[in-house]
Amino acid sequence: MSTPPLFHVPAASLADDVVVLDGAEGRHAARVRRVRPGERVLLSDGAGALVTCDVTAADRDTLTCAVVERREVPPAEPRLVVVQALAKGDRAEQAVETMTEAGVDEIVPWQAERCVVRWRDDRAERSAQRWRATATEAAKQSRRAWTPMVPEVMSTSAVLERLAAASLAAVLDADRGEPVTAVDIPATGELVLVVGPEGGVSPAETVAFAGAGVRFLRLGPTVLRSATAGTVAAAALLSRTRRWA
Repeated sequence: MSTPPLFHVPAASLADDVVVLDGAEGRHAARVRRVRPGERVLLSDGAGALVTCDVTAADRDTLTCAVVERREVPPAEPRLVVVQALAKGDRAEQAVETMTEAGVDEIVPWQAERCVVRWRDDRAERSAQRWRATATEAAKQSRRAWTPMVPEVMSTSAVLERLAAASLAAVLDADRGEPVTAVDIPATGELVLVVGPEGGVSPAETVAFAGAGVRFLRLGPTVLRSATAGTVAAAALLSRTRRWA
């Protein structure tokens, strides 16, 4: 039996015994997914609430959903954060999508020195919103009760501050890194992993990361694209935590 589709609703609506799914989510459910009375759906606020419902009525724009079960999914431990260097074209959205499906909890846009793409002024906000929308859709597709956070784009100095507070701080480096399988994974706190751009982490950034005591990790014998490295690394780390037990 397939898992019911998941749709997002405001948190306040989930307190009711009958929830009306309307707006863009209602139209998508009724017109695209063609959900009909008698079927089951999942509703979430993207912040841990997960509600199972039976659909009792449907029209072109709305579903009426009777609540069957409510539960709160606690935040995952350890929490996985990927600092993703900005990428060209649709590769950035591909990275956000697959990392969300893998279970990453926060995806931080990073304006690395060698990034071809530059987020400035209005473009920064529009681009961040695209990443957030991609994370939201991927969270629904993968039936996640928690949608990954996507903060504003960070500079290298801001990334260094984030790394300083992590339980495990690491940078992917295919040339100089130690095997990811050799690293002990903390059971709690934040795992913060940095993925560089297609041109690699610059010498100055490498020196800054090394000076901060960050570990350098490699995934295997092949060199991965920036858009896929974060997802592969996330899977490698999460598979060794209780989250995937």
